[in-house]
Parts: sequence; structure tokens; C-alpha cells
Amino acid sequence: MKLQKTTLGLFITAILFGGGVYIHEIQNESKQEETQSQEKKVFDFEEKDIKILTIETQGKTLKFEKTQNSQKPWQMKEPEDKVGNDAIISFLTNLLASEKIKRSFKVPTNQKKDYGLEKPLGIIKVELNDKTQHQLILGSPDFQGELIYAQVDPETQSQEQITISLVPKNFQYALERKPEEWLQLEPKPEPSNSK
Repeated sequence: MKLQKTTLGLFITAILFGGGVYIHEIQNESKQEETQSQEKKVFDFEEKDIKILTIETQGKTLKFEKTQNSQKPWQMKEPEDKVGNDAIISFLTNLLASEKIKRSFKVPTNQKKDYGLEKPLGIIKVELNDKTQHQLILGSPDFQGELIYAQVDPETQSQEQITISLVPKNFQYALERKPEEWLQLEPKPEPSNSK
């Protein structure tokens, strides 16, 4: 049985095309793995190392300190002295210790406002048990609205360029809370049964 020239040509073209697609997919997969391995954590500490957490947002400052009490692990120190909401605070501390920077790039310092960093959405300051301090300044969302521009441990001296990082938008969700949400709910008193 002989194959016609047209059929043979199509068969060879299909094999070459399939091989090209296979090679392209292998290369694309290795590039994705390389990109993922280049992503680094926002901060290089563990959640248990956080001692003091200060949040500046919407003109308000909230300061929390880790306690030794497992029932009430966070105590609000500013603006008042009350028990902090462990679930809300733990969500934020988990983000700080585990989330990764998706991409970083440098821009001239005078472009800071273009990324929402002159009047930031919020500033998160962290003090660790060993007295090391870190800071995360959150700006505006990126064009797709999936990530948020941020400065991680910004340099204090004036420089010609600053480093902008793209971090998950979960940081924005963690900060967009009413002040009372940061506090542990007080149990309601039982109604008395007087007869």
C-alpha cells in the first residue's frame, strides 16, 4: 500500500507540528518553574516571632502586643487598652509571614505617587521578639486589580530610586476593617430569670 504524496506531506507536517508544540510546552513549563522559584517571601520571619503589630490606616493607628495568654493572645495598646480579635490579627500576621512578592521593580522616587505610596492605603509595622523591626507600606492596586503596589522595608535615606513590589491583594482585605472588628467581642450577659 502506497501513500499519496499529499497524505505523506500532511503526515510529516503533523509530526513536525506536534513535536514543535511539545518542545514549546516543555520550555514554557520550565520558565514558569523558574519564575515561581524566584518569588520570595514578603518578610523572612515566622508568625510566632511577631511581638508588636502596628497598623496605620485611614488616619487611625492601632497597636497590638502579643501576650502569654493563650485565651487572649493579642492585647490592643492603642488607641485603647482592650483585648484584640485573635482571628483578625492572626489573618494579618499569617499574611506577613507567608505571602510572597509576585514581582519587584525600581522606579524614580518622584513616581512614588503613581503607585499610591505617597498617601498609602495603610502602613503595617512589625516588631519581632528580637527587637528587629519591619515595615510594609501598601499603595494602590495594579491595573488588573489582583495585586497591590507596596514598599517592603523602605530605605530611610533619600535615594533616586525606590523598589516597588507587587504583593497579594489579601493585605488590602486584611486592613479594610472597622475599628471595632479588631477587638474581641465581649460576651453578652445572660438575661436573669426573675420571677
